[in-house]
Amino acid sequence: MSSRHLARSIVLQSLFEWDFYQQKTDLKKILERNIKNYGGNFDEAEFAQRLSKGIDKHISKLDKIIEEAAAERPVNQLAIVDRNILRLGLFELLYIDKKEVPPKVAINEAIELAKGFGGEGSGKFINGVMGAIYKRLKK
Repeated sequence: MSSRHLARSIVLQSLFEWDFYQQKTDLKKILERNIKNYGGNFDEAEFAQRLSKGIDKHISKLDKIIEEAAAERPVNQLAIVDRNILRLGLFELLYIDKKEVPPKVAINEAIELAKGFGGEGSGKFINGVMGAIYKRLKK
């Protein structure tokens, strides 16, 4: 597993816990604990921190975009893991330098996280939502 993929996995697990407790816990502390527990010889802690901090900062905007792209499924009714994979993927798509993380990489990573952590249909759902948002961004 690449270091960046591991960073995304750790961020996703941290977001899941944070969201499970209705965002009433400290995301930064959750992430630090998860990096310590799961990061091993990890060289992408700064990247993971940037992702989680950015998602926390822009969560309202990210959720609004998700609502628009998946209007048939309100954000609060999505599976916690799917909701947070979308937040993570969208943050990378919208806010991370395209030279650092090209859009297709952000989308593919979100799909891979969905396949690894989500339910049976999560990969297809994430692919559809991320693809629709990417097409809108290109316009």
